[in-house]
Amino acid sequence: MKKIFLSIPLCIITATTTYGQQHHFDPPWNKPPESAVHFTVPGVDNIPDLFGDINNPDLVIFFGGNQFMVIDELIAAFKQTYPAYKKVFVETLPPGILAKQIAGGALTIGNMRIDLKPDIYTAGEGRIAQTPEWFSQTTVYAKNRLALLVPKGNPKNIQKLTDLATAGVKISMPNPEWEGIGKRIEEAYIKAGGQHLRNTVMQTKVADSTTYLTYIHHRQSPMRILYGQSDVAPVWYTEAQYQQSIGHPVDMIEIPAAENIEAKAVAALLKNAPHKKAAADFMQFLVSPTAKAIFKKYGFITT
Repeated sequence: MKKIFLSIPLCIITATTTYGQQHHFDPPWNKPPESAVHFTVPGVDNIPDLFGDINNPDLVIFFGGNQFMVIDELIAAFKQTYPAYKKVFVETLPPGILAKQIAGGALTIGNMRIDLKPDIYTAGEGRIAQTPEWFSQTTVYAKNRLALLVPKGNPKNIQKLTDLATAGVKISMPNPEWEGIGKRIEEAYIKAGGQHLRNTVMQTKVADSTTYLTYIHHRQSPMRILYGQSDVAPVWYTEAQYQQSIGHPVDMIEIPAAENIEAKAVAALLKNAPHKKAAADFMQFLVSPTAKAIFKKYGFITT
């Protein structure tokens, strides 16, 4: 009996340890809000791209997913500047998915359906330009550029974009169908290695499964690098910097300006915004020195 009694806790400890190791790097990576009950289960229930108060918010913002790391400080600073706004809800999904949510009126994640109407939508310049009839005001508030994310120590010795064409190098690549960064990375491929590099990564290597097309790159690409599923991931510079800043075992390979691109982050106030005054105040806040300092801290370029 004693032997059986001792083996049961050992099995539980082993299973728990194994599960923890499997999900050690899982998001959410931001600090969660205060609550009487915290129930986040990595790999099962974590919902890292929904932030704040979903019930009767004073402001609803659909942020491009690559800016998830600034949300905690940015929203806290906004509330401090405008204390009348107590409850803010933010989504940080791929801009293409957010655009579909705006057009369709709702989004379902798992068993949860969200039909909140956004006051503000942020995305790249090209995405905003696709639906100018939605917006009453737009403004550029930050800029970004590309980098390569690799495991700590860079075991495949990736040094430049053209190295991604090497046979056997596994790439985590944003899907251009709904992730704006995907199209910008394709531009960089053509700059660095012509149409041949673009076709190798996006056609040949997709066909042989050494290029993996993500659904939500700002979560999947770091995780694929951290869990050894990919050797390299083209990402925004800010995303690579953030992964390093939180102590994850990754390195960043910078891409020279001649092969890189510059992306503008644009905020747009929707014509049918439910909270027009709060939206106008947030648009003004986004270009304030306070907001610029926060974006700069996380590696964005501000002017």
